[in-house]
Amino acid sequence: MTTLQMLLMIGLYAVAFAVVIYFTRATARRIAGALIGGAVAALLALGSIALCEALGWWQIPFAATPYFAFLFYGGLAITCAPIYLVTWRVARRFGRHGLAVFVAIVAVLGPPRDYLYAATFPKWMVFSPGVMPILADSITYIGIVAVGHAFMRLVAGPARTDRLARATA
Repeated sequence: MTTLQMLLMIGLYAVAFAVVIYFTRATARRIAGALIGGAVAALLALGSIALCEALGWWQIPFAATPYFAFLFYGGLAITCAPIYLVTWRVARRFGRHGLAVFVAIVAVLGPPRDYLYAATFPKWMVFSPGVMPILADSITYIGIVAVGHAFMRLVAGPARTDRLARATA
């Protein structure tokens, strides 16, 4: 992935984040929580990428510039942030069970999405054959959603106590 492609991706996801902010009616505290959750999840994703590359399960080529790793980290963080505003709404509406279903859906849909990207843009990512890269990708998605949501909740508080939460009878 080139620097220009990375900047384009970051810009598109920043727009998506703004749209999600609008539709979820997120407060400043919730937005900050989503960004912090994205920053922590990006660290988890980088660790997963490094581990799986060391194990030979996939490879993501990095540009040979000193700032690309920072740019890649920022890209991961901003791509994850909108997810946590959605998980906040899911947790607010459906509780833990809804959040668990959301995580399961992401675990199932994440790997095919990544394999589609890898097939479409082979210079961005290459998967090794076998079931282990698929499982590792799925587990990474579970971790990204769960850890990011947990940090967002830590910063912004539980969804059920939010001012937009439904009153229980």
